[in-house]
Amino acid sequence: MRIVDLLKKDAIVLNAKVSSKAEMIDKLVDLHAKVGNIKDKETFKEGIMKRESEGPTAIGDGICIPHSKNEAVVTPGIASITVPAGIDCNALDGGLSNLFFMIAAPASGSDVHLEALARLSTILMDGKFRTDLLNAKNADEYLKIIDAKETEKFGAEEKAPAAAGSVPSTGYRILAVTACPTGIAHTYMAAESLEEKGKEMGYPLKAETNGSGGAKNVLTKEEIAACDGIIIAADKNVEMARFDGKPLVKTKVQDGIHKPQELIEKIINGEAQIYHHTGAADTADDGDAEGLGHQIYKHLMNGVSHMLPFVIGGGILIALAFLFDDYSINPANFGMNTPLAAILKTAGGFAFNFMLPILAGYIAMSIADRPGLMPGFVGGWIAAQGTSFSSIIAGVNGDEVAVISGGFIGALFAGFAAGYIVLFLKKITENMPASMDGLRPMLIYPVIGLAIISAIMFAVNPFFAWLNTLLASGLESLAASGNIVILGAIVGGMMSIDMGGPFNKAAYVTGTAALAQQTEAGYMTMAAVMVGGMVPPIAIAISSWLFKNKFTDNDRKAAPVNAIMGLCFISEAAIPYAAGDPGHVIPSCVVGSAVAGALSTIFGCTLMAPHGGLFVIPTIGNPLMYIVALIVGSLVGAVLLGVLRKPVDQK
Repeated sequence: MRIVDLLKKDAIVLNAKVSSKAEMIDKLVDLHAKVGNIKDKETFKEGIMKRESEGPTAIGDGICIPHSKNEAVVTPGIASITVPAGIDCNALDGGLSNLFFMIAAPASGSDVHLEALARLSTILMDGKFRTDLLNAKNADEYLKIIDAKETEKFGAEEKAPAAAGSVPSTGYRILAVTACPTGIAHTYMAAESLEEKGKEMGYPLKAETNGSGGAKNVLTKEEIAACDGIIIAADKNVEMARFDGKPLVKTKVQDGIHKPQELIEKIINGEAQIYHHTGAADTADDGDAEGLGHQIYKHLMNGVSHMLPFVIGGGILIALAFLFDDYSINPANFGMNTPLAAILKTAGGFAFNFMLPILAGYIAMSIADRPGLMPGFVGGWIAAQGTSFSSIIAGVNGDEVAVISGGFIGALFAGFAAGYIVLFLKKITENMPASMDGLRPMLIYPVIGLAIISAIMFAVNPFFAWLNTLLASGLESLAASGNIVILGAIVGGMMSIDMGGPFNKAAYVTGTAALAQQTEAGYMTMAAVMVGGMVPPIAIAISSWLFKNKFTDNDRKAAPVNAIMGLCFISEAAIPYAAGDPGHVIPSCVVGSAVAGALSTIFGCTLMAPHGGLFVIPTIGNPLMYIVALIVGSLVGAVLLGVLRKPVDQK
């Protein structure tokens, strides 16, 4: 086991400002924690102090080598400092110590600390070697001096891969996890981009995808233990505890698609910070402070991504119920007049009933991890029911009072409120005795969290009920005045601004919120959102067929697949084209989508199913004109793109 395999550059401090043995030990323990060798500083330090109590580790000639075989160690390693002036460490020769090497070894496994101790003791016998170390100008020179001395004394050896964090040539140097809110396109595009760039750069990379169908290509414990570092390219939370102690870069899923080389270089250049898991849902960071806006977006999208199956499944079944029902039997009971329609509408309604609690619960869970789920879920249910203090008291008194749901906006508030309430409870109880730790998740968080979020929602629900009513009235007013066409153009165009990014998701959330109103205007808004999202891939495909000289052969070959994905309402299919030529592709698609959204509302098209593309055309109100709106919008975008782009041979 070579010393240079165990001693990392970031675990070296030259001319350290310490003046006592206690400060020296604290400094070296901090360095071990900094590079991820240990997971618990207090436990590790206890082991160091226990060894010191058995006899001094200052062996003389200015050398001090404290060490511990310790359960807090996750990766064997050495930390080193120099103190040219020297400090008193009770050395065997009575002198001051100025060269310090602290060895950390795992509690189980080989006696790596004894091997390292023997090597250090041997090479440090050379006075010139010690002087060279004290005179080193930087950590790189320090390591080179040790490497040269080791080679001189023990001969050339292969570096130990496990200690250095490298892997055998057949393994993966870098691992990644990719995830987007919907888990459809961005997730897999980021994984492909990272893996291809890793192969191109000569750094084998494996990417786990947390898609809508679950995690695929899952990283193993062995791969995680052996890799040089981890890249998390995700816009929703992923399981992080397994990466404790590893160098880790966390970023947006878009960066995984567009900046794979930059992310990989952060790992191979040692710029990634060591990740320490604290139990929170979102603790990984690459050193750049995550903006408040992105944090809120990520928590929101975590809720939306878990809500979508309930919205889509329930919405499509409800839409099919109307399709298979007979309006003439009982217009007031439309959707429930025939057995098949009643079954479909009932099942879809049950799914819809879960929509708001799931949204709030998973927003809260994104903020506060698992303890946030229950308070968030209940807060979302209270918002959906519209329950308030006045309605509860009225019920006790036997009075009847109108209850209006707080709706989508109320559930959003409940999710964020519940998440931050549980975070607050975690904060104020973190100093409780260790013996009472079990009470926190089993008693304090669920009981106090539930009590607080319930009281808050009972108090604020009347406001959200008023806001919900105002929103429904506003949509109906827009529809009646013809201004809903402007709304249709806006949400349609937003679907093409970033094709799956924040603007796209904001428009989609607007559509689902309108859909939850179960009004004509709400259904029209949802229809405009979906048609706007279908346009970009279709417009690009049509443009590549109409203006062949302005697209490469590969672009034209991919066009049929792009068109099919557009018809399925997968806007992300347009991302590769937008990334390569954003100045022309994005404006063209935005205009085309806005036209389609406006036409959809002009034609009075409605949509009760929030996804599905052409597969749900039979459930769309005025389906023929909806197709016309899609065709016109796609042609407008295609022609505009063809006019704006230059021929390929001029680019």
